[in-house]
Amino acid sequence: MITAGAGVAGSSEASAGVRAHHHHARTARHHHHHHEAMVERRPARRPTIVLQPPPSSTSTRGRIALDFAIRQIGKPYVYGGAGPDSYDCSGLTQRAWRAAGVRIPRTTWEQARFGAPVSLDRIQPGDLVIFYADASHVGLYAGDGKVVVAPHQGTYVTVQLMKWMPVHTVRRPG
Repeated sequence: MITAGAGVAGSSEASAGVRAHHHHARTARHHHHHHEAMVERRPARRPTIVLQPPPSSTSTRGRIALDFAIRQIGKPYVYGGAGPDSYDCSGLTQRAWRAAGVRIPRTTWEQARFGAPVSLDRIQPGDLVIFYADASHVGLYAGDGKVVVAPHQGTYVTVQLMKWMPVHTVRRPG
């Protein structure tokens, strides 16, 4: 659970600042609108905002897909590989989502057009991250700007930073 604004919304400095701001706003309104002078206006107490993952089946399935992909770390990349002993990038993502009960297309190009598009500020674990303008590479979002990928021949399924590859699109299967 992440708490946004902890220690600020309830602090005496923040409350004093809010009261002072609202006092000046009321005073300004009083000078411009005399009929509002009789109405007592107090700022509403602002609750602490608690952010939690949305209770959606997609995010649950995304977590299952990601967990599957994480268990494949260390297995070799083989072009055309779709498990269980080796993978290419789209074979890994396809098998991961199959483990979550969702059938997605086999190729990266098809996966780039499958499911709902997602903006980078709404990305969730398990989302498909398609890289490069020609949609030639895909991985599963793992959080903190990282993806689980099967990079290329001679490598193994691993975790990489997204920032080293240009993101073409993000898709949410299901």
